Amino acid sequence: MPDAERERGFEPAGGDGPEADGGPARAAELRTAYEGLLRIRRLLGGREDVPAPWELRLMPRAVALVLEAAGFPPSAVDARGRRCRSGYRVAPSGTGRVEVSWPGPPGGGAAQEERERLTACAAELERHGWECLLYRGPRGRRFLEVEPAHRPPDPPAG
Repeated sequence: MPDAERERGFEPAGGDGPEADGGPARAAELRTAYEGLLRIRRLLGGREDVPAPWELRLMPRAVALVLEAAGFPPSAVDARGRRCRSGYRVAPSGTGRVEVSWPGPPGGGAAQEERERLTACAAELERHGWECLLYRGPRGRRFLEVEPAHRPPDPPAG
């Protein structure tokens, strides 16, 4: 592994990169990163279903980590930037939330499977403390808008 990659740490697949190596080394790194996410949540908040502060600052990364760890395939692009695989795509929405879509190569069937796949993604994300709303965007394509689930306020001290 090049030094630059080692310094940056594990980067979950967001769906806009090349097809990730699905080998045992990647699987081990993914497992370690996911277990670290859960450990940090337990240490900081005592619960695994509430995002940690770092996740709120790096929401696309945190959401992608949960989806990849759950076994959802990320979308991918080839060297020319064209979609070459159907799967999830995580991107900032510009509104302080994250958008998860299900793109794929033209004619690859992503549009037909997006509702079912995004519903499954939402269930996994909600289990991890994210609130997901399914929308229909331009050209009828569906996407999830993801944000931290609202927690009840802590009781007043005193």
